[in-house]
Amino acid sequence: MRHTLVALVEDKPGVLNRVASLFRRRAFNIESLTVGHTETPGVSRMTIVVDTDDTNTERLVAYLYKLVNVIQVFDLTKVPSVTRDLAMIKVNASPENRTHVMQVVDVFRARIVDVANNSLIIEITGDEEKIEGFVDVLRPLGIIEMARTGLVTMARGVDAFHPHAVNWKMVQTENVLSN
Repeated sequence: MRHTLVALVEDKPGVLNRVASLFRRRAFNIESLTVGHTETPGVSRMTIVVDTDDTNTERLVAYLYKLVNVIQVFDLTKVPSVTRDLAMIKVNASPENRTHVMQVVDVFRARIVDVANNSLIIEITGDEEKIEGFVDVLRPLGIIEMARTGLVTMARGVDAFHPHAVNWKMVQTENVLSN
């Protein structure tokens, strides 16, 4: 089962390497890893997607807490949440098929962010299934290059996920007890 872990970490050099090394040492494959600043200065948010069972996820959370620069870790797998991925795709767009490509872009609610003589760069945001479907439709037209951000997940509702959010511990405990 895929688990989505969110870790708040100190925004310091080497933290990403220590977290990735922890997964490597424990022989876990990271399917997706995104890191970015938060609304709190000096704190970054890591979203880590890993394919493992519940027991190993609990172990990973415990291992993460042992790292000095880790502030908080949450498993958002069973928490109602919104997950998004962003992809930029450069596709062949000759004068003959440009209209068709533009129609596909409209159907998937994507955006054209760059136009050249024989190519377009398209930006699409959504869940993984939407992006995979879009890529499958574009593939016969000729994908030149593609870059994806990885998954970003945020829990639904008013609960905040920040270094001072004590209520998240309760939400996480309630979810574990109810399942």
